[in-house]
Amino acid sequence: MSIFGSILSKLGIGDDAKAASSAPAPSPSAPATAGVPAAAAPVYESKLIPVVDVMSKLEGMAAAHPEKLNWKTSIVDLHKLLGLDSSFAARKALAIELGCPTEKLADSAQMNMWLHKAVLIKIAGNGGNIPPDLLD
Repeated sequence: MSIFGSILSKLGIGDDAKAASSAPAPSPSAPATAGVPAAAAPVYESKLIPVVDVMSKLEGMAAAHPEKLNWKTSIVDLHKLLGLDSSFAARKALAIELGCPTEKLADSAQMNMWLHKAVLIKIAGNGGNIPPDLLD
């Protein structure tokens, strides 16, 4: 499993949830659409992503955590909150996995800021309810 996949898994977002929400694709023998024979009609598969209340999960985890963590702005604290390796090596591997620009990889502060935002954006893109102010 990828590092980002581990993050999604910890948040209850994953292939099982996506598979359960996807509607089955229409069969090729479906009736013709708008005068187009069924065999020539495009086949669309629903790719609905269920919304997961990530904010409530993270806030609940933070309230129960023995350490005060600023997960809304710190990638290190977000990793700690999720029980993941927060070492520089783990964060750098995740940054590379998510396509961090090379020039940011050379500066840990820039990499961390880029990575935190990238992780939140990708969580939102996978159905997490991340507020827009955390994505700016």
